[in-house]
Amino acid sequence: PSQQFNVTSYRATTVAIITVEVFAGMWINAFLVCVLCIAWVKKKTLNSNEKILLLLGCSRFWYLCFTWISHFLSKIYPKYLYLHHILQLLATIQTFFNYSNLWVSACLCGFYLIKIANFRNSFFIYLKVKIDRMVPWLLLGSEILALAISIVIYDLTETVQNSNHTFTCQENFWEARIPMDKYFFSSIFLAGFGYAASFMVVIFAAVFLLFSLWRHKRTMQTNSMKDLSMDAHIRAMKSVLSFLVMYSINFLCLVLTITYAMKEENTMTLVISIYLCAFPGVHSLIVIFSNPKLEKALLKILSCVKCE
Repeated sequence: PSQQFNVTSYRATTVAIITVEVFAGMWINAFLVCVLCIAWVKKKTLNSNEKILLLLGCSRFWYLCFTWISHFLSKIYPKYLYLHHILQLLATIQTFFNYSNLWVSACLCGFYLIKIANFRNSFFIYLKVKIDRMVPWLLLGSEILALAISIVIYDLTETVQNSNHTFTCQENFWEARIPMDKYFFSSIFLAGFGYAASFMVVIFAAVFLLFSLWRHKRTMQTNSMKDLSMDAHIRAMKSVLSFLVMYSINFLCLVLTITYAMKEENTMTLVISIYLCAFPGVHSLIVIFSNPKLEKALLKILSCVKCE
């Protein structure tokens, strides 16, 4: 009985913490989407940065939504996961929005690099000129990649459910005792490649932005001048570096989800779940405070709430 109580208490604590994080993150991303949609209606158009942020906010909102549904069902009503392919659909949708979140956020870092950094390389100048036309195609490519990987995950869950009848309703997909066949390893390799590729884009953007800022600062000191591009460099660097730190931890947690896939619930799986649910909301908050218009809108709403 005491062991049963500990398991129940663990699951209740996990659901409670994740629920708070998810709803906070959903509110932050819903705010981001609403502000951008209002600006879209007023201006009848969106610039490239706003297009990326709009898709990023939508991806994160729905990722958090389906993550909470998945956690809630797996901890409170696990038997419902195995009715009418509910597990497959949840895993597929969650994977799609997760990869959409990762790749669109990587596009945001690349966009900051191309727009703000100053390099005399002819290819870099070409990218700077063409970046606004490239953004819609980059976003489309991100969504296609996310869709392709989610289809693979759907196929994987179907294969696992058909070939493995040993796991019970008390275990969700990532906690089941999955047979280590070649199909499973190839799917995990594909998922890891998606994580690693987007992570490399973020590292690349952070390193080159830092190098550009260092060169620009030296030029300004030599000429005893100050200009607005220095502030733009610093704002972008704060956003990208904070994202790099968070993305590094997020990448580690995503790798650990594979390591702990076949192990029972423990403190490490709880910590991983908490961070993965906190990441979309916290980073979106950083993005808001690095954008003067979004920051002003958020502070205005918070001041109204405080007055009431």
